Amino acid sequence: MYKGHRIRAGDQHLVYHFVIGWLIVLFIGWMGVFYFQELRQLETSKLSLSTIEIVWSMKDLVCLLGSLVLSGSMLLLYMYFFQDHWRSLWHRQKLARMILENHWYEVKQTQSEGFFKDLNSSRTKESISYFPKIYYRMKDGLLSVRVQISLGKYQDQLLKLEKKLESGLYCELVEKELTDSYVEYTLLYDMIANRIGIDEVVAKNGALQLMKNLVWDYDSLPHMLIAGGTGGGKTYFLLTVIQALLKSDAELYVLDPKNADLADLGTVMPHVYFQKEEISGCVEDFYERMMARSKEMKEMPNYKTGENYAYLGLPPNFLIFDEYVAYMEMLTTKESAVILNKLKQIVMLGRQSGFFLILACQRPDAKYLGDGIRDQFSFRVALGRMSELGYSMMFGEVDKNFFMKRIKGRGYVDTGGSVISEFYTPLVPKGYDFLESIKQVAQSKEK
Repeated sequence: MYKGHRIRAGDQHLVYHFVIGWLIVLFIGWMGVFYFQELRQLETSKLSLSTIEIVWSMKDLVCLLGSLVLSGSMLLLYMYFFQDHWRSLWHRQKLARMILENHWYEVKQTQSEGFFKDLNSSRTKESISYFPKIYYRMKDGLLSVRVQISLGKYQDQLLKLEKKLESGLYCELVEKELTDSYVEYTLLYDMIANRIGIDEVVAKNGALQLMKNLVWDYDSLPHMLIAGGTGGGKTYFLLTVIQALLKSDAELYVLDPKNADLADLGTVMPHVYFQKEEISGCVEDFYERMMARSKEMKEMPNYKTGENYAYLGLPPNFLIFDEYVAYMEMLTTKESAVILNKLKQIVMLGRQSGFFLILACQRPDAKYLGDGIRDQFSFRVALGRMSELGYSMMFGEVDKNFFMKRIKGRGYVDTGGSVISEFYTPLVPKGYDFLESIKQVAQSKEK
């Protein structure tokens, strides 16, 4: 049974009614406490009636001011310690106003009775005859907005509430599910609170933890596409992913055609290439090893149809290709066609045998990600500032508003469900030495 608050027309003033009611109750309560104490003091004292009247009039102002201060203080404490409940009141009020201000409801005219009921009255008043059934629930950091679909004239609007809910409630949509007679929107609020540190990024059981609420399940949603301009946090994110995967049993192959930060890893770990010929050779070798494993898996005694490399106890392999577009522009048309064909085969056939591709570039131009290869990347991350064209290249034509925030490592992600949500890369401490850390991991792995 679905549990949640039914949104009603009267909720348009929910927050104000709650605050006023809270203050009235607290004010009366504190006034009663003050007067009760004063009465006790006066009863035990031996003051004359005139003296009591003077003391009583002096205390009135003190009681009044004290009650107001204490009532306001308790309201502020409530807002601080019960932030989720306070936020839920605002959300329910906004949802009610969304329905009313967009006129997604029906009214009827009823005749209003006058003071003298035996006289005919020509006065009429409006009353709501239909208000959409919308239910709101907040649980475990997730918001659930469930809307009944009744095949009415407002059905199209209620089926496309993503943008209104994200911008109006300042949340990120993580799932949209259409069930029998209902559409349920699941949103996550306070996304930055789900950011994790680099030490919490762990690759385990075919999945890589990237936020508290978000994992890259590469066994079922293979291949990652990363886009982002200079200063967006792309390099630190790649280094974080490399370090986490290296701590597992994965085998890594790193390509950096610009001979930049990732190329420096060649001093602390194997299979790092930056020269043109070496990169082409690595892509070719990665492809050949994938095809060889696919054949070997079928010949293994414990092979079972439908199971993947992990079932057979084989390690995953990752080809991490930074500045992919820049490299393709170095090649001739014939050379780029060969590389693109190999990469296409990897993203099409790699999941079962455990060969995965992580591709990073400033912008995923269709020229070098054509023939449907871009659609094979189940996990897509766009970091930093990007144009509308850049977002459309990454995520396709989606009905979403993209907002910019001056936070390094912030962007948007599609985890494979065609739902775009806000994303924050793992936090890297200031002065963190990736080379030294990865060196230690690589050395411990060799032992």
